[in-house]
Amino acid sequence: MASSSSSSSRPSQAPRQHPPHGRSAFSYLSRSIDGQPPSGLSVRSKAPAASRRSVTPNSRTRPNGDDASVSTTEPARVRVAVRLRPRNTEDLLSDADFADCVELQPELKKLKLKKNNWSSESYRFDEVFSESASQRRVYEVVAKPVIESVLNGYNGTVMAYGQTGTGKTYTLGRLGKDEASERGIMVRAMEDIISSTSPASDSIEVSYLQLYLEAVQDLLAPEKINIPIVDDPKTGEVTLPGAVVVKIRDLHHFLQLLQTGEANRHAANTKINTESSRSHAILMVNIRRSVHEEENDTPIQENNSGKDFSNSVGIPIIRKSKLLIVDLAGSERLDKSGSEGYLIEEAKFINLSLTSLGKCINALAENSPHIPTRDSKLTRLLRDSFGGSVRTSLIITIGPSSRHYAETTSTIMFGQRAMKVVNMVKLKEEFDYESLCRKLENQVEHLTVEIDREQKLRDNDRIEMERKLKECQKSFAETEKCLVTRSEFLEKENVRLETEMKDTLKELNCLKDQNDYMQGEAARLEMNLIHSKQYQLESSSYQKVLADTTQMYEKKIAELMKQLEEEQIHSERAEKQLDGMEKLLNDHKKSMQQQYQMESSMYQKALADTTQMYERKIAELNQQLDDKHACFEISEELEKTKKLLSDHQKLNQLQGKKEIDEVRMKLQESHRLHQKAANELEFIKSEYKVLLTEKAKLMDELNAARKNLLIEEKQRKAVESELLKLKKLAPENEEDFEDKRSYMKENISQPLSSHKSNQSRETILGQRATIAKICEEVGLEKILQLLASGDIDVQIHAVKVVANLAAEDINQTKIVEEGGLDALLMLLRSSQNTTILRVASGAIANLAMNEMNQFLIMSKGGAQLLANIASRTDDPQTLRMVAGAIANLCGNEKLHASLREDGAVKALLGIVQSGNSDVIAQVARGIANFAKCESRGIIQGHRRGRSVLVEDGMLTWLIANSNTASASSRRHIELALCHLAQNDDNARDIISSGGVKELERISVESTREDIRSLAKKILRLSPTFSAETHADR
Repeated sequence: MASSSSSSSRPSQAPRQHPPHGRSAFSYLSRSIDGQPPSGLSVRSKAPAASRRSVTPNSRTRPNGDDASVSTTEPARVRVAVRLRPRNTEDLLSDADFADCVELQPELKKLKLKKNNWSSESYRFDEVFSESASQRRVYEVVAKPVIESVLNGYNGTVMAYGQTGTGKTYTLGRLGKDEASERGIMVRAMEDIISSTSPASDSIEVSYLQLYLEAVQDLLAPEKINIPIVDDPKTGEVTLPGAVVVKIRDLHHFLQLLQTGEANRHAANTKINTESSRSHAILMVNIRRSVHEEENDTPIQENNSGKDFSNSVGIPIIRKSKLLIVDLAGSERLDKSGSEGYLIEEAKFINLSLTSLGKCINALAENSPHIPTRDSKLTRLLRDSFGGSVRTSLIITIGPSSRHYAETTSTIMFGQRAMKVVNMVKLKEEFDYESLCRKLENQVEHLTVEIDREQKLRDNDRIEMERKLKECQKSFAETEKCLVTRSEFLEKENVRLETEMKDTLKELNCLKDQNDYMQGEAARLEMNLIHSKQYQLESSSYQKVLADTTQMYEKKIAELMKQLEEEQIHSERAEKQLDGMEKLLNDHKKSMQQQYQMESSMYQKALADTTQMYERKIAELNQQLDDKHACFEISEELEKTKKLLSDHQKLNQLQGKKEIDEVRMKLQESHRLHQKAANELEFIKSEYKVLLTEKAKLMDELNAARKNLLIEEKQRKAVESELLKLKKLAPENEEDFEDKRSYMKENISQPLSSHKSNQSRETILGQRATIAKICEEVGLEKILQLLASGDIDVQIHAVKVVANLAAEDINQTKIVEEGGLDALLMLLRSSQNTTILRVASGAIANLAMNEMNQFLIMSKGGAQLLANIASRTDDPQTLRMVAGAIANLCGNEKLHASLREDGAVKALLGIVQSGNSDVIAQVARGIANFAKCESRGIIQGHRRGRSVLVEDGMLTWLIANSNTASASSRRHIELALCHLAQNDDNARDIISSGGVKELERISVESTREDIRSLAKKILRLSPTFSAETHADR
């Protein structure tokens, strides 16, 4: 059963099963898709329950006596695929407000069943078809492997299961008259069978039945309504003796029979499906094929004496197989289908037979001792399809509608349980003794004549041979005398040569010892020369880095000075602007006050003039009032004048108020402008203070930078002096090497001068400290950015700095986090420069000392890049760095499989061809690390089988170079041989390649006490090696 999406554990895989001939995408899905092995093997036979469930791959049943049939069995799990029906009109109308309850993941062969928006379960099947999957693809994946198996002599079943209206009959029985692409599995299967058989020697017979109301009816002869089901007592197979069997001539004939059967099949109209099948349809195809001689050897020839005899005498073989294509009626619920009357009775029988089938599947999946196959005629007919000897493929059909969630769940669970059922498929072949008898009679007559002729020839040959025998005896006696005299002479010559050979061997051993000593001395001198050259290169790189850093700081100081001057100019401009703003504000104040005074004086003067004018007029009117004659008119004019005077005063007051308000508004506006200018003045003052503080900081930074430059200049001079010392210490020509060789011969047991070693160590530490300080000043991120520079020299210096930083454990994590590993791998991938490749490989070798970095290097394809570089470069130093990086990766047992897949292990064997002793030492170290991890896995019990190194041919190289390599390489080679010898599965290869003698030599001559002890322990504890050593003695 497929695990739910919430489960986190990863189940084990099912055993792999191989089909006999037909191989396709579906037949190769032999691993259990749901991640669990089948719970029980279900072989329907007369054997007890325990033996029926036993899984025995490659089991064979041999013919006994004169039995005319041969059968071979192998396990095969029921393959289950799921197909989703597209949404129809009813689904679109009724489920408009609901989402689909099924989500397919065809690429993962999974589907997700959603109960609601927050709850779902995932299931895995052998294949998942979406609503757009074609009929051809469904046939190719589900049915074609079964058809190919049937053509090879195995029985097969293809069955469709699901709710009514989900497309079972469309998938299996679609005729496709108008459109060939719409043809179902039945038509396509028969088309393949007819095209793969020969009418002259093969035969195809068809029966088409339906199970209706628990009665077997013949669809090709509707009058046969209750055909009995009979179990063959000899073979145990289920037969239907009353069914009509029609021999197929061609595909058109089959289509006519299929159309006749479909017309006689019971169907009805329900709410769910307008053409709902009311019966289970079963198409039975019986195939009888003759096996040709070239095909006769493949299926059942191993460990079969009867079959070998049949092949030798040429017995014709006939294969008989049967194919069942079952279109099950759909399960339904009465409340949803709306069945009434007689349809209810049909639904009861359909659901009853499907329930019985489900019980059988459950019992087989749970490894139950009792399988209730006799509860229904459907389960009796399908007894061999589930738990029997038939290769079975099941396709379950479901709909997307959430209204049928319960039915969809039931269908999916049925398919999950069916995936646990394992059948024991059988191949049955029969011998055609009649044709064999006729053939043998002809052969007997021919052989009788041949025997008479041979007898005559034999008599003549016997007389001739007797004559020749006498002649040979004479010549033999003469030859024997000559050989005796010759052998005596050769024995004397052999004794003389043996004495000469012993003397020569002694001389060779002396020369060999002298040669080894000279090679060791030469290797040491070469290493000293290489180290001195490396120091020179590194010192030149450090000088260039210091020069670049000095230039960078000078540029930075110039920029800071320029910024400081610009800030000073900006502050002066701000002060000038501030003074101008204050002057403008004072001028504006004065002008506003003057304007206000002038306007107020004008208004006062105009008011005084008006008042005087009216006073004069009043005086005139008062004078006229004294006149007696014009009294009445004067009084009226006086009233009018008073009225005009009051109106004029009011008007003047209003105008005065307006003008005063306008002046007041102007004063407020000027006050607001004054406040704004004051605020801007304060802001400019604060900015000026900030600029002054920044100026002080910049001056401090400038002074600090100058101090740093002075310090770095001193350090650069110190490095240059160290380089001069190294140059003086390094040999300049071959005469110096010869002098040192003679000195080392005299003092071979004494170590090198401690003063020089301490001095070189202090130099290296000083250089690393300088690089660390440069990294702190410049920043690791900028240095890593220089790796992508277009200038080769810049890239070389940058990658050297990174490589030196990577030599320190404290820097490795930071380099990886800042993207240094990705940058180094990009250089290996894109650069063609030998120096860059060498230094980048060395940096990766340093990073590979950390276990976490090892997994990152492997995940980013680092091992494959290193292997590619090893194949396309001849530079010994680059090969040494590459071999060192791979050797560090070989120390992690979890990476061994990936290293072998990426070609890193084979790359080590290819690197050896360079012949450089340093390169060979790194290769030997990598092989020793690999072998050590393997031996640890063997001792801990989580690894078995031959060593990967032995399979890749490393053992031969180790044995060939165990006594000829340099001292450092020899130590690693001896250690690798000891670790390989701890694996008993490698014993035969070690013995055949002469490795036991090398182990004996290592146990006596190795310079390391621990290696000698390990070799002695292996020779003592291993019974295989002990027996070999005793046999040699």
